[in-house]
Amino acid sequence: MAKPKRKLTAAEKRARKNRKKKYQWIFIHGKQVRIKRPETIDGLPVDEFIIRNADPIWLHQNEMWEHIHPEPSLFPDEAEVNAAFDIAWQEDGIHER
Repeated sequence: MAKPKRKLTAAEKRARKNRKKKYQWIFIHGKQVRIKRPETIDGLPVDEFIIRNADPIWLHQNEMWEHIHPEPSLFPDEAEVNAAFDIAWQEDGIHER
């Protein structure tokens, strides 16, 4: 008859839990390989966290220009103002004489 498996000690359980947290198993060329897990911040990959939380100045200083998006303008451009003025002019019925 086979020998029964022994239970893990508390230290062995802790070590196993830390290993599982630090490494992951993947397949490379049909073989199972253990690699380090990618780093995360609040459950997000580091790059994603930086893109979501960094301000444009920090992104510029660290040469991450592709992630800088232009901020929407607070003031309308001249074409929008002229179009709105023309519509209001026509609605008022004011004509030049």
